[in-house]
Amino acid sequence: MRLLEWQAKKLLSSWGVPIPRGAVISRPAQLAAAAKKAGGFPVILKVQVYAGGRGKAGGIVKVTNLAKGKTVAKDLLAKRLVTPQTGPEGVPVKSLLVEQGLTIQKEFYVSILIDRSRQQPVVVAAREGGMAIEELAKEHPEAILTAPFDPFLGLLSHQARRIAGWLGVPAEHREPATRQLVKLAKSFFSTDASLVEVNPWALTKELGMTALDGKITVDDSSLFRYPDLEKIKTADADTPSEAKSRLIGINYVGLDGTIGCMVNGAGLAMATMDLIKLHGGDPANFLDVGGGADETQVQEAFKLILADKKVKAVLVNIFGGIMKCDVIAAGIIGAAKNMRIKVPLVVRLEGTNVESGRKMLKESGLGFLTATDMDDAAKKVVAAARGLSPKGTVPKGI
Repeated sequence: MRLLEWQAKKLLSSWGVPIPRGAVISRPAQLAAAAKKAGGFPVILKVQVYAGGRGKAGGIVKVTNLAKGKTVAKDLLAKRLVTPQTGPEGVPVKSLLVEQGLTIQKEFYVSILIDRSRQQPVVVAAREGGMAIEELAKEHPEAILTAPFDPFLGLLSHQARRIAGWLGVPAEHREPATRQLVKLAKSFFSTDASLVEVNPWALTKELGMTALDGKITVDDSSLFRYPDLEKIKTADADTPSEAKSRLIGINYVGLDGTIGCMVNGAGLAMATMDLIKLHGGDPANFLDVGGGADETQVQEAFKLILADKKVKAVLVNIFGGIMKCDVIAAGIIGAAKNMRIKVPLVVRLEGTNVESGRKMLKESGLGFLTATDMDDAAKKVVAAARGLSPKGTVPKGI
């Protein structure tokens, strides 16, 4: 579950990390009262959406008086914000965070997350804040520090102090920064978070080290342990694709790769993604259609996968038990005909009614690439995503 900025900051404040004063509004008429809570003008108006890149998209605006503020608030609440993370369709703006304007002396980046390659939590810190960490990592990798720590002991004070020193936090602010880092790491585990990010984490004249923005993602499966967090989950907390998958009755999580995956069973889906990575590819999603999906759900699953414009090829890997292979084949064929799929499609079927399913695919005349086993399927889809079939020819797509 993702939290909006104001929700994340409320948690950060409860953990002992200073935040600017402010309030959330959904109507321009509420601006005066919110500005008063923020300490008066000037204030910062920040759109509250589940997407980064708001500043570059015009979603963060400083206003110096009430008249101008109401005009800006009206415009922001009427727009659909478009950022690199929302796609061209954008997302509607339903609320604004009205926040105290602070005098910023220096900005940093800090986050806590799980590094799967190390199999342990890490602090990721950067000497420059307020920009996309991905861009910074690409352009200035020397400006980023990754510091692993023991999940049972937590982030120790001497480790946090070393991070604050590496960042260049001035000596007089280093102890407060150290305490904040320790609390962030402790709270990361106490909420079953998968990400706690403060960007920028700023040195301000008024409040010292302060969270000017916050992003927190909590594991949905643990929400039963945190009823207060579950209460604040909004209908748009999931990405549009993830929300749609819940309505369809399948499990979908978008990733950053180019190979779409449709698999039945979470374990098989994870193994499929591992094999794709093993052969040099990158999965574009986790998608588990479960054991009882019908033709309609299969076709809706294809729509989810292909809505991601990064997808260059799709792998369907089904072990037919409850879900019969001929039902899956019918869904694949129907999707190919109805949607005019333009990327190569690799299919591996095994299990109940597999011969019937394979025959249906072969006789469809739609040019599916079939695989004999999982390893063969992974090799073929990686090659197809690169623009080459296993034999070196360009696949026709469907």
